[in-house]
Amino acid sequence: MFFESDIYDALARAAILTPLALFWIVFLTRIVGLRSFSKMTAFDFVATVATGSLLANAGVATNWPDFVQTLAAIFALFLVQMIVAWSRQRSKTVQHILDNNPRILMRDGKIDEQALRDTRTARSDVIAKLREANALELGKVRYVVLEATGDIAVLHGDRIDDELIDKIN
Repeated sequence: MFFESDIYDALARAAILTPLALFWIVFLTRIVGLRSFSKMTAFDFVATVATGSLLANAGVATNWPDFVQTLAAIFALFLVQMIVAWSRQRSKTVQHILDNNPRILMRDGKIDEQALRDTRTARSDVIAKLREANALELGKVRYVVLEATGDIAVLHGDRIDDELIDKIN
């Protein structure tokens, strides 16, 4: 693509094509918005990983058509993600299909062992999150929730608004 020597060409491709693809991703992110890298749904997470994989492919493309095809694939991925996000906003059915449901793992200081088994979450992971949240006594923890994103949230305090836990299994 750039040099006769395989070594120099490989170095030049990595040094030139990777930043070009990265700028393409930044450009698309500016158009689509930061939502493109959120992990609100499993689809968002997969799209983010796929974007990273395509970025790597762009950096090792051996000819211009392969490079352009990779940029087109990144564009298509952003487009599909934008359409899915739009559909998710407007359709409860699409939202239900794509979204994971949060799950209560602990309530009022008592860990729900069945919920841990159902979600394949280790008790030690919950305890680690409790320490991260500065929970000093299990009895003072109101809820531990495995969020739809896979994150674990710790809710502690005297009062929890019903809206925060309304519709959680």
